[in-house]
Amino acid sequence: MKVEIVERVDDEVVAAFARLVPQLSSSPPPDRAALDAIVAHEAATVFVARDDSGAIVGTMTLVLFPIPTGLRAIIDDVIVDESARGTGVVEALNAAVLDRARAYGARTVDLTSRPSRVAANRVYARLGFAQRDTNVWRFDLGS
Repeated sequence: MKVEIVERVDDEVVAAFARLVPQLSSSPPPDRAALDAIVAHEAATVFVARDDSGAIVGTMTLVLFPIPTGLRAIIDDVIVDESARGTGVVEALNAAVLDRARAYGARTVDLTSRPSRVAANRVYARLGFAQRDTNVWRFDLGS
């Protein structure tokens, strides 16, 4: 398993996101322009995991931004291809993401996961994430 940061978007990255995003969300996969904007954004770092054949089998995005109480680090859009689940992809991605967050000076890293994603939640707990006693609120701005 190899984890790398996406430095530039190519056809392989676009195709990987087109395949992976529907496995997580009903949102449409990002096109090349959207992926270019994400990869170029100073707050976001997109990681991909490659299997032994070199195929992209997972992704995770780290968002780092300063707030008055410190540097905020959030993991989002964790997706592992259904064919690669249970093979250590999340563990490898998390190790790389946590190392980067630590290197930038973050003290904590947050992520959210739906309760229905039982296997994913077990992995996060096993990796040392602790469930917070908080409410997550969302305001829909419409679209």
